[in-house]
Amino acid sequence: MKVLTVVSHPRENSLTFAVTRRFIDGLADAGHESEIVDLHRIGFDPVLRELDEPDWSATEQRYSAEVEKEMRRMKEHDALAFIFPVWWWGLPAMLKGYIDRVWNNGFAYGSNQLHHQRALWIGLAAATETQLKKRNYDELITHLLNVGVADYCGISNSKVEFLYDTLNSSPGHSELLLQQAYSIGLNYAKE
Repeated sequence: MKVLTVVSHPRENSLTFAVTRRFIDGLADAGHESEIVDLHRIGFDPVLRELDEPDWSATEQRYSAEVEKEMRRMKEHDALAFIFPVWWWGLPAMLKGYIDRVWNNGFAYGSNQLHHQRALWIGLAAATETQLKKRNYDELITHLLNVGVADYCGISNSKVEFLYDTLNSSPGHSELLLQQAYSIGLNYAKE
């Protein structure tokens, strides 16, 4: 399976990127191909401008060169993965802007839907599992990504995985999170 892995974090030396590398290792060991799209390093502009605003009256619409390029890239893959820090109980602005601009009308919803077999969302949460569950933040985020985004765009096989307590500096905790990321990649298509 060809998996497009979209990562969003401003620092390359972050835990988010370490998790991405281990996830990719797991995918590779399971026999999958993966392309990484680093939204910050490619200079992706998350701001939805007039050219990329959906025209609800158009039967076909052309978007900006940047968006069309990302749409072509998505078409080349069978499945999707997104790796990001959970900020303010949701997606970072860069990743939210990617969804807003690239998963657009006539491509991801409307007259067409995405063809991908599955989507995976790996959110790195500074909060503990207990803290994320306290006000059902975990359920709200999961419902938004699996139903409000993926299923709305034709991907019924969507899953959210949280890596918790990412600021915990106790010995072995970061390695535990990296092992979880590897296992998620290794088992990506087994469910």
